Amino acid sequence: MSIELPPLPFADDALEPHLSAHALMLHHDKHHANYVAKLNALVENGPLAALPLEEIIHASEDDLARKDIYNNAAQAWNHAFFWNSLSADGADRPGGSLAAAIDKDFGSLAAFKEAFTKVAVGAFGSGWIWLVSEAGKLAIIKTSNAETPVGSHRVPLATLDVWEHAYYVDYENRRPAYVKAFLDKLINWNFAARNLDMALVA
Repeated sequence: MSIELPPLPFADDALEPHLSAHALMLHHDKHHANYVAKLNALVENGPLAALPLEEIIHASEDDLARKDIYNNAAQAWNHAFFWNSLSADGADRPGGSLAAAIDKDFGSLAAFKEAFTKVAVGAFGSGWIWLVSEAGKLAIIKTSNAETPVGSHRVPLATLDVWEHAYYVDYENRRPAYVKAFLDKLINWNFAARNLDMALVA
């Protein structure tokens, strides 16, 4: 069994003008596809070849000899999760249990956006910014490079890719503008809410 590149959950031009079709093509068809191809080559004919993606991550994350496998597996998973964290026609605001949790843990949606922006803009180097549920409370965390919260005590709800390849085509070095577009126009609140609801009943 090989890991497959999932298609984008929207049309290539669905996120314009906030993310261009060209930027998405490069990000998905080149960067994401490359992680998947490298991972399949690394595990081919080995003991991890028959495992699903999350199990490959678990089996390689603490093994220095499998660091390349972990990096490519985690990046493949992170990117698939990122695509689902975006929406051209998602809710303008979170609803239900997610809205209540944001108000409880951050004070308001505006305060959440301010806190998320501070972490995302201030993050040094490459990585990911996550909205997670941790011990029944929402939190914003940064993971560096390929690091992922998969399999940890943190439940990912939504993520933003802050590697430069995610935004440089459209925003050049203006990461704050990219973060604002994500929070104001692109974040898939429905996806985040479903992930929280599943965490609450797990």
